[in-house]
Amino acid sequence: MSEPSLLLALHSSSETLGVGLCDLQQEGAPPQCASFPLGRQLSNALFPCVEELLPAERWPQLARIVVATGPGGFTGTRLTVVLARTLAQQLQIPLHGFSSFLLIARRLAASGALQPDQPQFWLQQTLPRRGIVAGAYRLDASALGGIDECVEPRLFKPDEAGPGGVEAQVEVEADVLQLLTLGRLAHAAALPGPWSTVLPLYPTSPVEGG
Repeated sequence: MSEPSLLLALHSSSETLGVGLCDLQQEGAPPQCASFPLGRQLSNALFPCVEELLPAERWPQLARIVVATGPGGFTGTRLTVVLARTLAQQLQIPLHGFSSFLLIARRLAASGALQPDQPQFWLQQTLPRRGIVAGAYRLDASALGGIDECVEPRLFKPDEAGPGGVEAQVEVEADVLQLLTLGRLAHAAALPGPWSTVLPLYPTSPVEGG
């Protein structure tokens, strides 16, 4: 039996589920990516959507998993993080979690929106009647993938002065590709990726900090 070599990416920080798959032993092979506009149907459709790219009988071929940890909807984010944690634990493979804002920051950096002399760059998501969720990023050659998350996304309430910044727009398949890239870098660096440390971000949840 061949050595496990597949990398799975899961992203559900928006109304659309993103799933990505690539072979860590095939550097030039194009990854597989798919998006599923599930909305509230995620809980029923998560497994069938994952199996469209990777049938359950092939899950033992996984070598590593990457997952977007949010911020996003409570149920959607939790489901994919729980699935990723369960698979990583059962298969005894590394798991890495990255915020959806970090993936957006990586896209912006690739487009030239982040500059080396810029101390930090804020991304934000406006939530009606709740406030603004915002996180800060900067170019940093020592960080995995060259982007450092200086401030993890958190909620600025309506009566707080938010930091300003660019509206965080999820592009699911593009962000799944960013997840796969980070997974490849983590694999190349032989990072351990303990599943127990990967937790969803719930900036607006009543259980935040619990």
